Amino acid sequence: MVASSVYPFLTPEDYLQLEDHSPVKHDYIDGQIYAMAGASDAHVTIALNFASAIRSHIRGSGCRVYIADMKARVESLNRFYYPDIMVSCDSRDQETSTYKRFPKLIVEVLSDSTEAFDRGDKFIDYQALETLEEYVLISSKRQRVDCFRRNSEELWVLQSYTPEQSIVPLKSITFETELATIYEDVVLETPIANPTPPDEV
Repeated sequence: MVASSVYPFLTPEDYLQLEDHSPVKHDYIDGQIYAMAGASDAHVTIALNFASAIRSHIRGSGCRVYIADMKARVESLNRFYYPDIMVSCDSRDQETSTYKRFPKLIVEVLSDSTEAFDRGDKFIDYQALETLEEYVLISSKRQRVDCFRRNSEELWVLQSYTPEQSIVPLKSITFETELATIYEDVVLETPIANPTPPDEV
Protein backbone atom coordinates (compact mmCIF):
# COMPACT_ATOMS: atom_id res chain seq x y z
CA MET A 1 0.00 0.00 0.00
CA VAL A 2 1.32 3.44 -0.98
CA ALA A 3 -0.01 6.55 0.73
CA SER A 4 -1.17 9.46 -1.41
CA SER A 5 1.42 12.23 -1.72
CA VAL A 6 -1.29 14.72 -2.71
CA TYR A 7 -2.92 14.57 0.72
CA PRO A 8 -0.10 14.19 3.30
CA PHE A 9 -2.51 14.23 6.28
CA LEU A 10 -6.28 14.25 6.58
CA THR A 11 -8.58 14.32 9.59
CA PRO A 12 -11.45 11.79 9.53
CA GLU A 13 -13.79 14.66 8.63
CA ASP A 14 -11.55 15.74 5.74
CA TYR A 15 -11.38 12.16 4.51
CA LEU A 16 -15.14 11.66 4.56
CA GLN A 17 -15.64 14.89 2.63
CA LEU A 18 -13.01 13.88 0.08
CA GLU A 19 -14.57 10.43 -0.43
CA ASP A 20 -17.96 11.99 -1.13
CA HIS A 21 -16.53 13.54 -4.32
CA SER A 22 -13.70 11.19 -5.25
CA PRO A 23 -14.03 8.91 -8.32
CA VAL A 24 -11.56 6.54 -6.62
CA LYS A 25 -12.17 4.85 -3.27
CA HIS A 26 -9.53 5.15 -0.56
CA ASP A 27 -8.84 3.34 2.67
CA TYR A 28 -7.87 5.67 5.52
CA ILE A 29 -5.21 4.80 8.10
CA ASP A 30 -4.42 7.34 10.79
CA GLY A 31 -4.42 10.41 8.56
CA GLN A 32 -3.10 8.77 5.37
CA ILE A 33 -5.21 7.65 2.42
CA TYR A 34 -4.53 4.70 0.13
CA ALA A 35 -6.20 4.31 -3.27
CA MET A 36 -7.95 1.01 -3.87
CA ALA A 37 -7.29 -1.02 -7.00
CA GLY A 38 -10.02 -2.43 -9.21
CA ALA A 39 -11.27 -5.98 -8.68
CA SER A 40 -11.17 -9.01 -10.98
CA ASP A 41 -14.18 -10.81 -12.46
CA ALA A 42 -13.74 -13.67 -9.97
CA HIS A 43 -13.49 -11.26 -7.04
CA VAL A 44 -16.65 -9.36 -7.96
CA THR A 45 -18.65 -12.51 -8.73
CA ILE A 46 -17.73 -14.19 -5.43
CA ALA A 47 -18.65 -11.08 -3.44
CA LEU A 48 -21.99 -10.71 -5.23
CA ASN A 49 -22.87 -14.40 -4.86
CA PHE A 50 -22.15 -14.40 -1.13
CA ALA A 51 -23.80 -11.05 -0.43
CA SER A 52 -26.94 -12.11 -2.31
CA ALA A 53 -27.24 -15.32 -0.28
CA ILE A 54 -26.73 -13.40 2.97
CA ARG A 55 -29.26 -10.75 1.95
CA SER A 56 -31.93 -13.39 1.31
CA HIS A 57 -31.26 -14.90 4.74
CA ILE A 58 -31.35 -11.71 6.84
CA ARG A 59 -34.24 -10.01 5.07
CA GLY A 60 -36.73 -8.82 7.69
CA SER A 61 -34.39 -9.54 10.61
CA GLY A 62 -33.30 -5.97 11.30
CA CYS A 63 -29.78 -6.73 10.09
CA ARG A 64 -28.34 -5.06 6.99
CA VAL A 65 -25.78 -6.31 4.50
CA TYR A 66 -23.47 -3.89 2.69
CA ILE A 67 -21.22 -4.61 -0.27
CA ALA A 68 -18.08 -2.88 -1.57
CA ASP A 69 -19.02 0.81 -1.26
CA MET A 70 -19.76 1.03 2.47
CA LYS A 71 -16.94 1.91 4.86
CA ALA A 72 -16.21 0.18 8.16
CA ARG A 73 -14.92 2.67 10.72
CA VAL A 74 -12.50 1.44 13.37
CA GLU A 75 -12.83 4.56 15.47
CA SER A 76 -10.43 3.59 18.28
CA LEU A 77 -7.58 3.19 15.75
CA ASN A 78 -8.53 6.05 13.40
CA ARG A 79 -9.18 3.75 10.43
CA PHE A 80 -11.70 3.44 7.60
CA TYR A 81 -11.81 0.40 5.31
CA TYR A 82 -14.10 -0.78 2.52
CA PRO A 83 -14.94 -4.44 3.25
CA ASP A 84 -16.18 -6.53 0.34
CA ILE A 85 -19.17 -7.54 2.49
CA MET A 86 -20.27 -6.28 5.90
CA VAL A 87 -23.28 -7.13 8.06
CA SER A 88 -24.51 -4.94 10.89
CA CYS A 89 -27.37 -5.78 13.23
CA ASP A 90 -26.84 -2.73 15.46
CA SER A 91 -29.41 0.08 15.28
CA ARG A 92 -26.67 2.63 15.98
CA ASP A 93 -25.32 2.01 12.49
CA GLN A 94 -28.45 3.55 11.00
CA GLU A 95 -27.27 6.91 12.35
CA THR A 96 -24.41 7.11 9.81
CA SER A 97 -25.02 6.83 6.08
CA THR A 98 -21.47 6.53 4.72
CA TYR A 99 -19.79 4.26 7.29
CA LYS A 100 -20.66 1.66 9.93
CA ARG A 101 -19.00 1.24 13.33
CA PHE A 102 -20.73 -1.83 14.77
CA PRO A 103 -20.51 -4.70 12.25
CA LYS A 104 -21.16 -8.27 13.32
CA LEU A 105 -19.63 -9.90 10.22
CA ILE A 106 -16.96 -8.77 7.74
CA VAL A 107 -16.01 -10.66 4.58
CA GLU A 108 -12.99 -9.99 2.36
CA VAL A 109 -12.38 -11.66 -1.00
CA LEU A 110 -8.65 -12.22 -1.39
CA SER A 111 -6.45 -11.19 -4.29
CA ASP A 112 -2.69 -11.41 -4.80
CA SER A 113 -2.24 -7.71 -4.02
CA THR A 114 -4.35 -7.67 -0.84
CA GLU A 115 -4.08 -11.12 0.75
CA ALA A 116 -1.16 -10.40 3.06
CA PHE A 117 -2.77 -7.19 4.32
CA ASP A 118 -6.23 -8.77 4.70
CA ARG A 119 -4.76 -11.62 6.76
CA GLY A 120 -2.37 -9.39 8.71
CA ASP A 121 -2.65 -5.76 9.70
CA LYS A 122 -6.22 -5.26 8.50
CA PHE A 123 -7.42 -8.25 10.51
CA ILE A 124 -5.60 -6.90 13.57
CA ASP A 125 -7.37 -3.56 13.08
CA TYR A 126 -10.77 -5.21 12.65
CA GLN A 127 -10.30 -7.03 15.95
CA ALA A 128 -10.67 -3.65 17.68
CA LEU A 129 -14.34 -3.65 16.60
CA GLU A 130 -16.05 -4.89 19.76
CA THR A 131 -19.18 -6.04 17.94
CA LEU A 132 -17.31 -8.10 15.33
CA GLU A 133 -17.96 -11.82 15.81
CA GLU A 134 -16.74 -13.30 12.53
CA TYR A 135 -14.13 -12.41 9.90
CA VAL A 136 -14.27 -14.38 6.65
CA LEU A 137 -11.61 -14.59 3.93
CA ILE A 138 -12.53 -16.10 0.56
CA SER A 139 -9.93 -17.22 -1.96
CA SER A 140 -10.36 -16.20 -5.59
CA LYS A 141 -7.78 -18.75 -6.78
CA ARG A 142 -9.21 -21.94 -5.27
CA GLN A 143 -12.39 -23.00 -3.51
CA ARG A 144 -11.48 -22.18 0.07
CA VAL A 145 -13.14 -20.09 2.77
CA ASP A 146 -11.38 -19.25 6.05
CA CYS A 147 -13.64 -18.20 8.94
CA PHE A 148 -12.14 -16.55 12.01
CA ARG A 149 -14.58 -16.52 14.94
CA ARG A 150 -14.23 -14.69 18.24
CA ASN A 151 -14.92 -17.09 21.11
CA SER A 152 -16.03 -16.42 24.68
CA GLU A 153 -12.42 -15.92 25.74
CA GLU A 154 -11.93 -13.18 23.10
CA LEU A 155 -9.68 -15.48 21.07
CA TRP A 156 -10.03 -15.76 17.30
CA VAL A 157 -10.44 -19.37 16.16
CA LEU A 158 -9.93 -20.38 12.53
CA GLN A 159 -12.10 -22.90 10.68
CA SER A 160 -11.45 -23.51 6.97
CA TYR A 161 -13.92 -24.84 4.41
CA THR A 162 -13.02 -26.56 1.13
CA PRO A 163 -15.00 -28.73 -1.32
CA GLU A 164 -14.56 -31.66 1.07
CA GLN A 165 -16.80 -29.88 3.63
CA SER A 166 -19.15 -28.33 1.00
CA ILE A 167 -21.21 -26.31 3.55
CA VAL A 168 -20.01 -22.95 4.90
CA PRO A 169 -21.73 -21.80 8.13
CA LEU A 170 -21.73 -18.23 9.38
CA LYS A 171 -22.40 -18.53 13.08
CA SER A 172 -22.61 -14.77 13.64
CA ILE A 173 -25.85 -14.57 11.66
CA THR A 174 -27.01 -18.21 12.05
CA PHE A 175 -26.65 -18.95 8.35
CA GLU A 176 -25.12 -21.55 6.10
CA THR A 177 -24.67 -21.91 2.38
CA GLU A 178 -23.02 -24.31 -0.02
CA LEU A 179 -19.47 -23.58 -1.11
CA ALA A 180 -20.70 -24.12 -4.68
CA THR A 181 -23.12 -21.19 -4.25
CA ILE A 182 -20.29 -18.85 -3.30
CA TYR A 183 -18.30 -19.91 -6.37
CA GLU A 184 -21.18 -20.10 -8.85
CA ASP A 185 -20.11 -18.80 -12.31
CA VAL A 186 -16.60 -18.12 -11.02
CA VAL A 187 -13.65 -18.99 -13.25
CA LEU A 188 -10.74 -19.52 -10.88
CA GLU A 189 -7.22 -18.61 -11.88
CA THR A 190 -5.21 -21.71 -12.78
CA PRO A 191 -1.46 -21.69 -12.13
CA ILE A 192 0.75 -22.20 -15.16
CA ALA A 193 2.59 -25.49 -14.87
CA ASN A 194 6.32 -25.48 -15.47
CA PRO A 195 6.99 -26.90 -18.94
CA THR A 196 8.87 -30.17 -19.03
CA PRO A 197 12.28 -29.63 -20.65
CA PRO A 198 12.88 -31.72 -23.77
CA ASP A 199 15.00 -34.81 -23.40
CA GLU A 200 18.62 -34.20 -24.14
CA VAL A 201 19.82 -35.95 -27.27
